[in-house]
Formats: sequence, C-alpha cells, structure tokens
Amino acid sequence: MDTDRLQLALKAGATYFALVFAAGFALGTVRVLWLLPRLGERTGELLEMPLMLVVCMLAALWIIRRFALPALPGLRLTVGFIALMLLIAAELTLVLGVRGLSLAEYIASRDPVSGIVYLAMLCIYALMPFLLSWRRNRSDM
Repeated sequence: MDTDRLQLALKAGATYFALVFAAGFALGTVRVLWLLPRLGERTGELLEMPLMLVVCMLAALWIIRRFALPALPGLRLTVGFIALMLLIAAELTLVLGVRGLSLAEYIASRDPVSGIVYLAMLCIYALMPFLLSWRRNRSDM
C-alpha cells in the first residue's frame, strides 16, 4: 500500500473509530443507567447490539463518502482494522484503568452470551467498510 493510501486509511480508520466510539459511549451510558438495573446485564447488552450495528453501518457509509474511499478490498479492510485496533486500545485503557480490572478479570466478568455477540460485533465492525463495498459491487451486476 502506498503512502497516500496508508494516510487515507489512517484518517478514515481514526474517524470511523471516533464516530462509533462516541455513539457506543452514549448508548453504553443509557444501557448502564437505565437498562441494566431494569433488565439485567445480558438483556441490556443484547438490546444495545442492533443499535450499534446500525451505528457501524452509518459511520462506515459516512467515512466511505467523506474520504471517497475506493472499493479496494485491501484499503477498506485496513480502515476497519485500524478502527478495530483503536477501539480495543480505548476499551482496554478504560476497563483496565477506570474499572481497575486486570485483563483476565475483565474477560471473566463478561456475560457468556452477550460476550460472544460482542466479539461477533467487533468482527462486523472491522469488516463493515469492506462489506458495504462488496454489497454495492454485487448490486451493480
């Protein structure tokens, strides 16, 4: 990947991360303050997931348009991977720093059902810029 495309991927990936992280922070606040006390951790987290899927789709569409990302699989996957690495770094920083948990404690504290769905959502989040280009290319046939 040439320098220009790498810079484009870094900017788009960082922006994608920022959009999804901000929305996730807002939705997470609602989940923790209102849903968890009423419905429990698993249900609260599972109710948040479809909203985060929509956020990921809208944010990916926006960065594709904003940065005029060409439908190159390597570029789109790089954007998603950069965003994923930033998201994992931010989450671990917050979890380990703010909550004072070790990585093992954090993993052990996750609900088994919503934790697996969360891992699947991380994969979808990373793949979304690529998946949207694949969908568009398939509809052009």
